[in-house]
Amino acid sequence: MQKCETPPETLLEFPCSYSFKALGPATQSFVTAVRAAAERSLQVPDAAIRIRPSSGGKYQCVSLTVGLENFEQLKQIYADIRLIPELRFML
Repeated sequence: MQKCETPPETLLEFPCSYSFKALGPATQSFVTAVRAAAERSLQVPDAAIRIRPSSGGKYQCVSLTVGLENFEQLKQIYADIRLIPELRFML
């Protein structure tokens, strides 16, 4: 397998709009946890949050579309969301 030579921080041009997607249980506490994780780095307006339930209703996808100023914000938000115990999957 060939290693990518392009540094990840050069793949986006900042400032930019970016979407984080977190899959977890269909509870309000999960939505609150995802929002709180992102808000450690920036403010998340209500309009930035979209919730899509799974077909069975057991899980939900919480999408946050926010404006990022730099690559460090991107890395920090991913790191903070990964700390949520209920998180099942993240894009």
